[in-house]
Amino acid sequence: MIKAVIFDMDGVMIDSEPVHLRLERELFRELGVEITEEEHMTFVGSSSYYMWEKIKERFNLKESVEELVRRDRKRYLDHVLSTGEIIPVPGIQELVKKLFEREYKLAVASSSPIDVIELVVQKLNLKNFFDVLVSGDYVKRSKPYPDIFLYTAEKLRVKPEECVVIEDSYNGVHAAKSAGMKVIGFVNPNSGNQDLSEADFIVKNLGDEVVEIISGLEEEKALK
Repeated sequence: MIKAVIFDMDGVMIDSEPVHLRLERELFRELGVEITEEEHMTFVGSSSYYMWEKIKERFNLKESVEELVRRDRKRYLDHVLSTGEIIPVPGIQELVKKLFEREYKLAVASSSPIDVIELVVQKLNLKNFFDVLVSGDYVKRSKPYPDIFLYTAEKLRVKPEECVVIEDSYNGVHAAKSAGMKVIGFVNPNSGNQDLSEADFIVKNLGDEVVEIISGLEEEKALK
């Protein structure tokens, strides 16, 4: 029985990937890091610690991973606070409310820091609909590892197999499948050419089709 729906944030709830990528490219230039757009896109969905560990190692940067993460995150948060640029993915607010009305437990499990997650759900007027907000900082290994989803299920007091995850990146889909959860892959063109083939279902919008898929999983379980 499906009891909970877990949402990724960047690329699923808000169209933030273009902003993240632009600001990170600015920081790459400041650090003298030359990285292709294709390689940059492989980090979509992973935590900033994961990305900067890989980049520091490859380019032998003198800055610590912690300092690189701090600069990256501060740049994004300053940008959001100064511009108010939080663009909701079409349909996300209606989807969250419909699932809430059907009494699913709802959570956000994002690689972003908790202050950004809290800011986003508040700006989208969705704060009261979520039972749990989880940052990748809460676990030792964030996406593409399953830890964040297992931690979220524990906080929701549900089993992994009772969860459906909505993700837009390879790293997120792989992490959720590794956690033993059902996964709906959301094709967001702004997240790049992501391999979502591991997902149980793939959708191109966050409308009623998502509700129908989750309801279908309920019926499938009831028949067994």
